[in-house]
Amino acid sequence: MEAQVGFRPGHRVRPACVVSAAGRPVSRRENRMIANPISWPNGARCACSVTFDMDADSLVHLEHPRDSHRRVSTVSTLRYGPTVAVPRIVETYRRLGLKQTFFVPAWCIEQYPEAIETILEGGHEIGHHSYIHENPIDQTREGEAHWLDLGIEIIKRTTGRMPRGWRAPLYNFSDHSLDLLTERGFEYDASLMGDDIPYVIKSRLDGRELIELPTHWGLDDWPQYVQAPDLNYMMPVRSARNGLDLFRDEFEAAYEYGGLWVPVVHPFVTGRLARWHVFSQFLENLVVRGDVWFAPMEEIARHARTEIAKGHYRPRVELIPQYVGPISR
Repeated sequence: MEAQVGFRPGHRVRPACVVSAAGRPVSRRENRMIANPISWPNGARCACSVTFDMDADSLVHLEHPRDSHRRVSTVSTLRYGPTVAVPRIVETYRRLGLKQTFFVPAWCIEQYPEAIETILEGGHEIGHHSYIHENPIDQTREGEAHWLDLGIEIIKRTTGRMPRGWRAPLYNFSDHSLDLLTERGFEYDASLMGDDIPYVIKSRLDGRELIELPTHWGLDDWPQYVQAPDLNYMMPVRSARNGLDLFRDEFEAAYEYGGLWVPVVHPFVTGRLARWHVFSQFLENLVVRGDVWFAPMEEIARHARTEIAKGHYRPRVELIPQYVGPISR
């Protein structure tokens, strides 16, 4: 039987020792930055899932519906993700023994079957990420439900399984999203930014709940690397190693305090040669530590549910939507 990814038998990294003003060593439990910590499997110090959003050229077709076919350079940039970067990423995961999660718009699943086959052959999870990256906040409840259901149908037909998790395009989780997801039996969401560890989002309408696996913009690669005039996104492009610094700092904090590290990265961005060169080296160093739990998002959500059911973890619970209407002055 294979050893669990990220752990080597007999290998333990000694935690960094913090010393109090009185000269007494301070344990991690005393040095809490997370008020309600969760325990991770096999004594891991943190949980990690490097989530790739394989949006491909859905972005330009949505942004420029009348003439996207004429924007050849932008299309080539975005198609780099499924055609060049995804095989590279999956091969790295194979070498490191990692299973992770890819969020893919259903249109991209149909448009790039070879990339999807590569992901599935690697044993990775495919999560729901809209039909063609449409914005749920711009839709009616019925419209959001339509595109959600169409994506579910395509994912089930392609993978043979109901998707377990969802990430809203551009994190645009609407006031209807939670109820639509719970009605369809989803297990988790990965769109919100309200904590450092898994928490529970609870419907204001009927009280049903979902596990939320949060991230934040500091773990997204767009602000670091993306310059795309056709997408109205222009950032000063950082070097591969400078861009990695933010991901490294966020990981080290999660490792120190028992957090959840969920980078939101994109094959056409972080999958570029120099960036993936340094990012994959960083991942390899994390695996070698031996006390870092890498898992697909569905496994992390399932672990959180189990810990809650056993009474071992008392998550923060947030009512969604937070407000029932606009807040006036």
